Amino acid sequence: MKIILSALLVCFISWSARAQLTPFELSRDKNYTATYAQVIAYYKNLNKLYPRQMKMLSYGTTDVGKPLTLIVLSRDAIFDPILIKKQNKRVLLINNGIHPGEPEGIDASMMLARDLLKKNELPKDVVICFIALYNIDGSLNRGQSRVSQNGPVAYGFRGNYRNLDLNRDFIKADSRNALAFTQILNTWKPEIFLDNHTSDGADYQYVMTLIETQKDKQNPILANYTTKTLTPYLYNHMKKSGYEMIPYGAGEEGLPDSGIVSFLETPRFATGFTAQHNIISYITETHMLKPFDKRVYATYDFMQHLIAINQRDARLIGELKQKADEQVTKQKTFALNWVADMQTIDTITFKGYSAEYKTSEVSGLKRLYYDRNKPYTKTIKYYNTYKVTATADKPMAYVIPQAWGKIIDLFKLNGVKMQQLAHDTTLNLQMYYITDYKTPQRPFEGHYLHTGVQLNPVDMPVKFYTGDYVVYTNQPINRYIVETLEPQGVDSFFTWNFFDSMLAEKEYFSDYVFEDMAADLLKKDPALKQKLDDAKSKDSKLAGSAQAQLFFVYRNSPYFEKTFMRYPVGRLLTDTKLDLK
Repeated sequence: MKIILSALLVCFISWSARAQLTPFELSRDKNYTATYAQVIAYYKNLNKLYPRQMKMLSYGTTDVGKPLTLIVLSRDAIFDPILIKKQNKRVLLINNGIHPGEPEGIDASMMLARDLLKKNELPKDVVICFIALYNIDGSLNRGQSRVSQNGPVAYGFRGNYRNLDLNRDFIKADSRNALAFTQILNTWKPEIFLDNHTSDGADYQYVMTLIETQKDKQNPILANYTTKTLTPYLYNHMKKSGYEMIPYGAGEEGLPDSGIVSFLETPRFATGFTAQHNIISYITETHMLKPFDKRVYATYDFMQHLIAINQRDARLIGELKQKADEQVTKQKTFALNWVADMQTIDTITFKGYSAEYKTSEVSGLKRLYYDRNKPYTKTIKYYNTYKVTATADKPMAYVIPQAWGKIIDLFKLNGVKMQQLAHDTTLNLQMYYITDYKTPQRPFEGHYLHTGVQLNPVDMPVKFYTGDYVVYTNQPINRYIVETLEPQGVDSFFTWNFFDSMLAEKEYFSDYVFEDMAADLLKKDPALKQKLDDAKSKDSKLAGSAQAQLFFVYRNSPYFEKTFMRYPVGRLLTDTKLDLK
């Protein structure tokens, strides 16, 4: 009887251990990534085994109608975000599957969550949050769309159900996925964020490359820590793990020999968006041509090292985040756009493969290939300095008409503190007139992004109404406020077409009626007549067109609509006493 019980116990233990293996581990050649249904089923089973230190939470919904699943691991079984902060613990947020064709993080996180629970190795001072699979929509559209990638055998599609690239959607938040992510971000308030990806580009010897928040764009308090301590730690420990890394970008601007330009993640991207919240942010980019199992294990190791240093420096990271928030609260001038400084050159050791050319069997012309039989190690250029190309001084407050509801909703979701006018109020403030901008012929992610924005600031009285919003710029979230509301920002709400309705005229004139009115205006206003004469002398088309001259007079008359091309968000420059709700 004892022998039978022992055999049954061995079988149960064996079955239990196998039940905890992920679909990736169970696949014969480890060239398989879990489906969405398998991911959720796996975490549910894991939660049954470890109900005390693991929780599965649902947030919002996605464009395909399913909620985002957040896996939270807490050593002390504390799952209240407010209490976690009171206990001075850090929160690490890890996002997986934003591009479901880049699924390494999905499978690596499943294994890591299990191992941390099974081995009782959850960190004491860090709560770990995994977004199990962000782009559920794309994951359900399973196939082999990344034709240049080495496995897995099947995977999801880059676009979501609305065909949006979700890693271009964070600041504009067109998708319900982005709204749910923002809810997670502002509920758990992580100090460190990681987004797991797969790269393409040139072939080289590395399994993984890394993107970190660009140092010249990052808050300087945080940049000092990441560049001197955190990032070197990750590079050193990944090398010890057998997965030596380099910065992302080799071959993105030509052959790797031409150098690497550090990636600028603006707020449309996950890490650019989190940087606006003073969150230290990274993107792993495993290489598409390396075997899938190596890519998964490299991602696993990176997350382990990130957790380890988060635990080691938990108190320091919390102090730096607090100092960064305090600094941004008081900061006066904000950068709105950046460009790589190609005159400032660092160097980096690079391990690549010789770029060769041979005759294409398709075209009969020369084609590029990388010869893995000719590896090399050489020093190449590394462009890791960015210059600010546009700035804005923050006003005392912004005044946002309540009509712009999406902006109000996004500000609320991002924790921006706002107050509302208690009465209709005429305010003396600064308004921008848009004097020029450029718009492409083709859309990008459903929008026609404006660039080259030129402004004419005008101090003027403007009437606002009961319920319009006042946003004071004395908040830790100031970067988000200023970068979205200043039209010249690279990912401002104006850039993303939130305000395009104010770029069109709504009133006009009847020619034969306005003729007499225009003549009268020119007689009574010599300055206007001189302005018209000067314009005609410089513009032959204007001089030869009666209609154009009438329009000129109309646009320079009191009858022309003051709201045309006027950016509707006001800048309150002085400390004005307001009657607020």
